Amino acid sequence: MDFAGINYFSVVLAAVAAFIFGAVYYGTLGKPWMKAARIDPAEAKMSPMLFVVSFVSELIMAWILAGVIGHLGSGQVTIGNAIISAAFLWLGLVATTLAVNHRYQSFGWDLTIIDGLHWLGVMVTMGAVIGFMGV
Repeated sequence: MDFAGINYFSVVLAAVAAFIFGAVYYGTLGKPWMKAARIDPAEAKMSPMLFVVSFVSELIMAWILAGVIGHLGSGQVTIGNAIISAAFLWLGLVATTLAVNHRYQSFGWDLTIIDGLHWLGVMVTMGAVIGFMGV
């Protein structure tokens, strides 16, 4: 299946890599994140649906990122250009959204930094995979 030249195998692989990155990231920073998010570990519930929503969302992100990277043009889809594109999209769309939402929700900057670095890692991981595999 081909849509606008997107390599769907690279999109799926990018989403899987991002999901694994997130598992390792929050596995390492789970306690500080719960504290920043005001979640009591004793009351925390991990529904399988959270993982489904996370993966589907990352799949959509990878698809959109591949489309944006593909717009760089012929011969411009490289690992470096894909990572830079992913970082720009993170800064302009993801980091700003987190900053605004967390301020309105009265969370501290610690949560914004933890979540923001996670999403930067996700975007850069996706960009690297897509840049390596091609769109």
